Amino acid sequence: MRELMKLLNIRYEIGDQKIFEEVNGSVQEGEVIGIIGRNGAGKSTLLNLIHGGVEPAEGRVQWIHSGLNMSMVVQETEEHSSDEVSAAEVKLLEKWRVPGHDFSQLSGGEKLKARLANGFARNADLLLLDEPTNHLDQDSLELLTKEIAEYRGTIILVSHDRSFLDEAVTKIWSLEHGRLIEHKGNYSSYMEEREQKRLTQQRKYEKQQKMVKRIESQMKELSSWSEKAHAQSTKQEGFKEYYRVQAKRTDSQVKSKQKRLERELEKAKVERVEEDHEVRFSIKSAHKKGKRFLEVKDLAKSFDGGTLFSKANFTIQYGEKVAILGPNGSGKTTLLKMIMGEETADGDVWVSPSAEIGYLTQEVFDLPLDEAPEELFYKGTFEERGRVQTLMKHLGFSSAQWREPIRDMSMGERVKCKLMKYILEERDVLILDEPTNHLDLPSREQLEETLAKYNGTLIVVSHDRYFVEKTTDVKLVIENGGVRKQLSQPAPERDDVEELRLKLETERQEVLGRLSFMVPGDAEYAELDARFLELTVLINRLK
Repeated sequence: MRELMKLLNIRYEIGDQKIFEEVNGSVQEGEVIGIIGRNGAGKSTLLNLIHGGVEPAEGRVQWIHSGLNMSMVVQETEEHSSDEVSAAEVKLLEKWRVPGHDFSQLSGGEKLKARLANGFARNADLLLLDEPTNHLDQDSLELLTKEIAEYRGTIILVSHDRSFLDEAVTKIWSLEHGRLIEHKGNYSSYMEEREQKRLTQQRKYEKQQKMVKRIESQMKELSSWSEKAHAQSTKQEGFKEYYRVQAKRTDSQVKSKQKRLERELEKAKVERVEEDHEVRFSIKSAHKKGKRFLEVKDLAKSFDGGTLFSKANFTIQYGEKVAILGPNGSGKTTLLKMIMGEETADGDVWVSPSAEIGYLTQEVFDLPLDEAPEELFYKGTFEERGRVQTLMKHLGFSSAQWREPIRDMSMGERVKCKLMKYILEERDVLILDEPTNHLDLPSREQLEETLAKYNGTLIVVSHDRYFVEKTTDVKLVIENGGVRKQLSQPAPERDDVEELRLKLETERQEVLGRLSFMVPGDAEYAELDARFLELTVLINRLK
């Protein structure tokens, strides 16, 4: 396996904001590298640096072999054209069931599959994929995983999908706290190793802090004796010289202790474990009026000679939480647009006139890209400014991004900006089209928890089965040319798994607590350490 490329001490900044620095890594022929990290960590930027779309502030990309060709599939694009469609691309378009419509008329999943087909068909030596799983239904996701496994070149991709990262990649690049960590293996093996390293670092840090406290206590005691001796050397006649000598000796001991502490810290300085990125927010409903929010009668929609669905009849009551399900291209987003009055159709769609609706589209280009959060959300009062800035902090934004144009933000941060609007306005109905696309894992988990507690009406389109299960209790299934409403069935299996996961997590915390008071070599240390690793593996399998 030959080396293709190296990242050498790369630093990248946007304005005064440092995105990452001292980034080093290597790419071997045939690897599938998954770049992970929170929203705004610089994952897409790193792909663009490799592709040559942007220049680093410092460092460089070193190509070991010249003449390599690259292809890149970006996260989102408003336009896409393939002037000359190759036979390989046609084959992939057929395999992924992408209709031959104009790109603008395709669904979100179909647009992505069209761009993926174009990227894979080029047979590049290095293929770069930015969030290739967004919008994809389960069948398409399985096809993508198989395509990656059979690809003859090298692939570097960005993804937040844990299962996909476990199945598809052979190496992880994790962007954390402005640095890149390289790991051979998939996502789960990286997280296990990361957990163990953090645990070891925390133990060493706590041991170091105990040593610092012990030496500082000794220095404090000696300093107290020295002060008393100096005081006595000026007061007691006949004993002045004795106390002066004692004071000088104690001062010397204090200096010796200080130097020893400095040497120890210089020799093995252990930093405190940096806290993981956390996201916190909640969405409230300000109003809840009447019983019916939506009533649909004999709804039908045809598109380019084909029927998406017909004779659709259903009602959504206030307070219901509904998931719209169906494969790519079945008409899920189209149905949302009909509800919002943005798409024509045959039949009747009645929406409660008192409803205050928040509609989150799949698009990330429908924001005022030249504006900053300060211009979008600041209403002129000090109280309002504080509320918005606190929310931004809880969503993972830095203070510098208060005045950063949205076009400089990552796709995940743009989605968060759109969510902020509904968090601040407290809408009583939320219609969300693929809300987890582009979001990092902490943000996804917080959104799941928030929507599960939301007391308004929720209509959501998502291919994330766990997200749907956790946030909704009613399904609208588009299949066989119709729309069928059904209550979600209870999932005892998931409950059982969750109960087991919580039980294992509780035991792991107990083991961790006991380990924190030990050092390697203690009688039970090896046994407890092995149990901690075993529990970590079991917990990751249940995620």
